[in-house]
Amino acid sequence: MGKRRCVPPLEPKLPAGCCGVKKPKLCGGGTHNHGNQFTVTTGSSSGALQNHQHLEGYNGRENVSNLPLSTANPAFRMNPTSGALSPLVCPNGPIGTNGAIKSLVVSAEMCCYCFDVLYCHLYGFPQPRLPRFTNDPYPLFVTWKAGRDKRLRGCIGTFSAMNLHSGLREYTLTSALKDSRFPPLTREELPKLFCSVSLLTNFEDASDYLDWEVGVHGIRIEFINEKGVKRTATYLPEVAKEQDWDQIQTIDSLLRKGGFKAPISNEFRKSIKLTRYRSEKVTIGYPEYIASRQHCFPNGSLHAPPLYTHYS
Repeated sequence: MGKRRCVPPLEPKLPAGCCGVKKPKLCGGGTHNHGNQFTVTTGSSSGALQNHQHLEGYNGRENVSNLPLSTANPAFRMNPTSGALSPLVCPNGPIGTNGAIKSLVVSAEMCCYCFDVLYCHLYGFPQPRLPRFTNDPYPLFVTWKAGRDKRLRGCIGTFSAMNLHSGLREYTLTSALKDSRFPPLTREELPKLFCSVSLLTNFEDASDYLDWEVGVHGIRIEFINEKGVKRTATYLPEVAKEQDWDQIQTIDSLLRKGGFKAPISNEFRKSIKLTRYRSEKVTIGYPEYIASRQHCFPNGSLHAPPLYTHYS
């Protein structure tokens, strides 16, 4: 088993590309009605944090499972007063030391805040005031997808622990406007967007390059390339499972994405330093965002008053 530890800040905070293997096509014109799309991926709600520098250019798609907004399986509830989405305990979520199920740190309100930030930026409104959810520090990623097939439109984050209020605001705009793989998001794309927030937790030094589980852990590798330069690369926990990769295929893909061009031998794989981690992830679509901000969007109008009035 890996040894859990707080990773020292080896490198300054720099944006990290998210994940994936293939550059998707951009979403075409037109507005799609997605219905109620709401998903959550669970992990542990506590853990050591890590500083990280990551190569950009990690293309591809993330896989999320559907968890509908329903009374039969309520992962989240709508606050009838404010319209905000509040987290409940997750039936399959992390277990505390006393055996009780713990609430997730990540919440749908974090995605709503990301939508607020992007909306205000695109329409020239003042940025929203700070939200009410926790401001604890976490490494984080913000992902934007568009269209019925949820094509990736931006995904950037950091392995440095950032206070959530400023971190989500910063990486909302960085992932939406500065992901070098895509053109910046536009006003016209807003109704087609899905936003995901991933909080990274439980960083552990792996005993070797196979000391992690597909679909459970995200992994970050460090290696020395054929030119003697140290490189790093990461995949979020859902990537290997979505691509139907085994551990070797995932490691080799990360090496290629990290710029390693030489033949990959088993001996070289053994030289890799691997850190594994978990994540909590929540995804909402634009319709859920609008529903949670009904008082800001009278009659469903897109051209609403500045959203910063929501936060008091």
